[in-house]
Amino acid sequence: MTGPNHATGPNHATAPNHATGQDDTTGRTDTTGQSRRSFLTYLVAAPTLALVTRAGADALAPQPAHAVVPTLPAVADLIDLGDLFILAGAPTSALLALAVEADGTIRFRLPREEVGQGLTTAVAMLVAEELDVPPADVRVELDDARPELVFNQLTGSSNSIRSLYGPVRQCAATARARLVAAAARRWKLAPASLTTSGGTVRAPDGRTAAYGDLAAAAADPGLVVLGATPKKRAGHTLVGRPTGRVDARAMVTGALRYTLDLDVPGAEPCVVRRPPTLGGTVRGVTNLAAVRAMPGVLDVVTVPTGVAVVAQTFGQAIDAKAALQVTWGPGPADQLSDDGIRAKLRAATPPLPVPPLLTPYVDAEFDFAFVSHAPMETNSAVADVREDRAEIWSGLKSPIVARETIAAELGLPLSAVTVHVVQAGGSFGRRLFFDAALEAARISKACRRPVRLMWTRVDDTRHGRMRPATHHKIRATHLLGEVLSFEHRVAAAETDFRHGLGEIITATAASLPLGIGNATLAQTLFLTTVKSPYHFGLTTQALTEVPTGIPTASWRSVYSANTRGAEEIVVDELAARTGRDPYRFRRTFLKTDAQRAVLDKVAQEGDWGRPMRSGCAQGIAFHEEYKSRTACLVEIDTRDPEHVRVTKAVIAVDVGLPVNPLGLEAQMIGGLTDAISTTLRAGLHLDKGLPLEGSYSQFHWARQRDTPRDVRVFVLPATGEEPGGAGELGVPAAVGAIANAWARATGSTPRSFPLDFDVDFTPYPR
Repeated sequence: MTGPNHATGPNHATAPNHATGQDDTTGRTDTTGQSRRSFLTYLVAAPTLALVTRAGADALAPQPAHAVVPTLPAVADLIDLGDLFILAGAPTSALLALAVEADGTIRFRLPREEVGQGLTTAVAMLVAEELDVPPADVRVELDDARPELVFNQLTGSSNSIRSLYGPVRQCAATARARLVAAAARRWKLAPASLTTSGGTVRAPDGRTAAYGDLAAAAADPGLVVLGATPKKRAGHTLVGRPTGRVDARAMVTGALRYTLDLDVPGAEPCVVRRPPTLGGTVRGVTNLAAVRAMPGVLDVVTVPTGVAVVAQTFGQAIDAKAALQVTWGPGPADQLSDDGIRAKLRAATPPLPVPPLLTPYVDAEFDFAFVSHAPMETNSAVADVREDRAEIWSGLKSPIVARETIAAELGLPLSAVTVHVVQAGGSFGRRLFFDAALEAARISKACRRPVRLMWTRVDDTRHGRMRPATHHKIRATHLLGEVLSFEHRVAAAETDFRHGLGEIITATAASLPLGIGNATLAQTLFLTTVKSPYHFGLTTQALTEVPTGIPTASWRSVYSANTRGAEEIVVDELAARTGRDPYRFRRTFLKTDAQRAVLDKVAQEGDWGRPMRSGCAQGIAFHEEYKSRTACLVEIDTRDPEHVRVTKAVIAVDVGLPVNPLGLEAQMIGGLTDAISTTLRAGLHLDKGLPLEGSYSQFHWARQRDTPRDVRVFVLPATGEEPGGAGELGVPAAVGAIANAWARATGSTPRSFPLDFDVDFTPYPR
């Protein structure tokens, strides 16, 4: 199998077949109906083994007519957002392409995006596990946009490993079965008598055949293959073992190619002069001729998002951009600043009911600021738009929707637009949107040349999408040591989900019985991600969204980071009101032994309750989401108010079945860093329609000096047969633990985040 070259340039507008690079496929269609564990193999016209497998899906089983129909809260308790993703993608979940070439190379086409989360490594492990080869022998390549996958090419909501675990293993197991069958036919032996290891098939008498030597025979459509069953967990030799990233060497040596590294012929550097307020419009450019005459400038064009400059170098483009004299029209949020946003959110938060007479209660209100995604790689894209076709390269987590949107924008048929997915340098939800790809396509069309678009860091921080600001009201009633009720009302700046997630939720939630399907899109996402893990009597959690005109997007943990973080602060305050230890209080009210196991682990390993110096304290918190659970214990030092530091963190995590514990550890540390940043110092100040922050020097993300030297992550042994989600898991518990430690160290009640939110910099000009 040969994958498409992501840097072939303007003459390759036709998307190749995703299994072989060829245009035609052959195969047989199963019309008899498959069992839930059966599979159908499509052999692709190729000289060596190249196949696509399709497996039945348990999630598609019809509901019995006599089943009790649950209410909305009951459905929300049983189903999370990942379940909706899996349900939506089930019909195409196993349209995965794997090839074994004549030289023994194993290639797997991944219909997801790698943004640094280690997905390609985990998938390489799954393929290698079933084929009995080292992970380094598996080439995982990112697939182009594939519209036939419908809802099954969106990377987000901690869903990739959950949704790919079964299909990837089935695909690789099918390839192994065909290789074994080919060897059995060659040697005239029973397939069951053969074994595989190290990329070879072995006979009992010592004969061996390399996979590459068997690839052509294994591709024979007439080959009889009795069945292929992935290994059980007990038989795993790779899955569950800490494994280094397959792309680590390329990353640290600079060999890994990101979007702006691609050698697309004719693509010239491009930057955009953006408006002084979010969503502002261009009314005119007064010095257009002078700027076009500047050294190296190739073109200056106006697009809906600003004025684009194309030049021979990025330096020349940036100089010309700065020289532009633009008259701007207003944007939708020009009158909004921090105080106005907070007032809007407070006014929109539904009031809590009057508490019962003589019943003690805890009331708390919280504010969380807007936050940038701040990936290391800013928005970027390469686009080559011609009259009859277009080709785009970019880091994309929703490439199908990107392709559809770009085709419509350009007035081209979908078949004339090719979208290549390129590994990206960070996302945290940002690359669910394809703003740079769409903008680059518009610019390329306007100037009639290929362009290499880069958002500057200031562009990315100020004009990129952001995590919505939120306001929270919480009331918990208690009596005689029991929590009687826990009510949480959230008002949030509206989150934009126009990247395919809305279609997934609409397609799946509407089919659910009487409940989530009747909720709004935002309500559905909120109800399927935000859930209390505690037996707190009558528990209600509700969301109100407020339109603001501010560009937003899902940010790591979406609603959970703020919502569950705030709840964990109130849990500590409940413990104090009832005279209980915060750890013991949580342990009493958690619902399951699995939840208590991670909490117990951090309390034990973190030496919970140990004596601390004045101004220093421990904090602890818990979170469960996407079939996974975690607890976090931190120690904080607040003695220097100018530099509050988390000095130690202990994290325990249970994801059911950890595929790569080393990758999981990295995910949890990443979540901890996000929590340290947004809880202590990092946020965006909105001032008259534009964030003040414009760079890492102003948006105070945690530096090396802000991160604890002592961090220990304990990945609990497998407790299930399938993995849960991990990408979103690490933030909420860490937010709660840090805030609780700060409260205990300072004797204050944290209510507004980030805690230290001064404008201690001179903003860049608008």
